Amino acid sequence: MYRIVHKRILNPTVTEMDIEAPLVARKAQPGQFIILRVDEDGERIPLTIAGQDVQAGTVKIIFQVVGATTEKLNHKAEGEYIQDFVGPLGTPTHVEGLKKVCVVGGGVGCAIALPVAQKLHELGCEVTAIIGFRNKDLVILEEEFKACSQAFYLMTDDGSYGEQGNVCVPLNKLLEAGETFDEVIAIGPLIMMKFVCAATKPYGIKTIVSMNPIMIDGTGMCGGCRLTVGGETKFACVDGPDFDGHLVDFDEAMSRSRAYAPFERRQHEATCNLFKKEAE
Repeated sequence: MYRIVHKRILNPTVTEMDIEAPLVARKAQPGQFIILRVDEDGERIPLTIAGQDVQAGTVKIIFQVVGATTEKLNHKAEGEYIQDFVGPLGTPTHVEGLKKVCVVGGGVGCAIALPVAQKLHELGCEVTAIIGFRNKDLVILEEEFKACSQAFYLMTDDGSYGEQGNVCVPLNKLLEAGETFDEVIAIGPLIMMKFVCAATKPYGIKTIVSMNPIMIDGTGMCGGCRLTVGGETKFACVDGPDFDGHLVDFDEAMSRSRAYAPFERRQHEATCNLFKKEAE
């Protein structure tokens, strides 16, 4: 059993938790993920590691409440326990040797982008951070990104906070002005990563994307996270989750990611109704 040491609500649908898991904390690196079960009857879900404190023996996870399991997890309070917490899994994000990087995060994907930006900053890399959200109410981790970035841009689709537009607006302006980067690292919705790659490709800038949005089982057994990269079949969980974005077939990945959406909605609604009945 793994204790929830700290819980913080970041916005109406996104929650941050620090989980007591010293063995995982000791090994975890940016870009890797864990598999958890909320209780002994629960499903296994992958969540990317959003940070760790080796001395405290805790691992940070940030999740969006979209299905039954994340709804159950969100009902857990500080001091309570979750059943299983296994990791770290996946290949860490490559950060060594990079001198100038643009980190682009979208929505809850910013939780995954942040530890990458922090590690790059720690290694002396010049970091430009661009983060985007639908509106002001959904903004997360603004101050944390500012603290590890030499240049920072915050975008909202409706202009209610920061600058109006998507993450490609400042990225395109920087590239058109002659700005160069060793790499662009994009983490967020698949459609966002697709357009970031389209923006960087004419400039020949290597662009790394995290394909964690399509992971299900997390071990390569279910095949749900298979994708085509450079004409070859890969699995996001065991071959990634990071890939060269210019080689990823995003249209195929987006089609696969939508396959389970109706099931997730039904299970989420059923779980919410269960909690409502218990509260009555």
